Amino acid sequence: MLRYFIRISFLGNNYCGWQIQPGQISVQETIEKCISNLVKDKITIVGAGRTDSGVHATSMYAHFDTKNPIEKKDFLERINLYLPKDISIIEFLSVKDKSHARFDALSRTYKYFIRQNKDPFKIDQSYFCKYELDLKLMNRAAKILLKFDDFECFSKSKTDVKTFLCKINYAELKEDKGLIIFTINANRFLRNMVRAIVGTLIEIGRKRISLKDFEKIILEKNRSNAGFSAPAHGLFLTDINYDWDKIK
Repeated sequence: MLRYFIRISFLGNNYCGWQIQPGQISVQETIEKCISNLVKDKITIVGAGRTDSGVHATSMYAHFDTKNPIEKKDFLERINLYLPKDISIIEFLSVKDKSHARFDALSRTYKYFIRQNKDPFKIDQSYFCKYELDLKLMNRAAKILLKFDDFECFSKSKTDVKTFLCKINYAELKEDKGLIIFTINANRFLRNMVRAIVGTLIEIGRKRISLKDFEKIILEKNRSNAGFSAPAHGLFLTDINYDWDKIK
């Protein structure tokens, strides 16, 4: 069997998320059907992670195996004709047969877009927040995240994960002409984690939660104490880091 990596971008508005779910349209199933038809082989793709319903990606990796050799240029041109307009495969490469899109990922980067100027053309790709936000205070809170490694307080309730430990490498907010961009990089993320962090940071920016309370929320490990979950349509998976010398 031959193993291939693909890099994918998609708008998540029309999908239940990455993972296949009965009776719903997922990004994974949509791509699997298109590739299977193209290569004349029943394939299963394994993603680097699972995005929730409505979340987008500018750079998502997955791998699949097939017994049929694939020519790179022909594959990219044809698969993007098969795929719907809101999903694109932007890179395709042959890798070692043990390379794994999920387990070999070293870190992942997400960006969350908050608009303070209402923009009808970006309504499905950013969250419009009408409240005045203290960005400096929010950034002080973002730096606090780097002091901790247990983020159960930001995890979706009743999840089946074995550990809530994550190593956050970077977390910062920047503002540009009414657009606030929150960028966070970590070795792994829990379900709903980024959106819960963003919702809590917004509450801090509104001065409804103090920095002392923020640390207490993390230490108490109780989701109900954290802020609201920011809407999915403002969240993008933007990068996944690998040691490519080991992958190829």
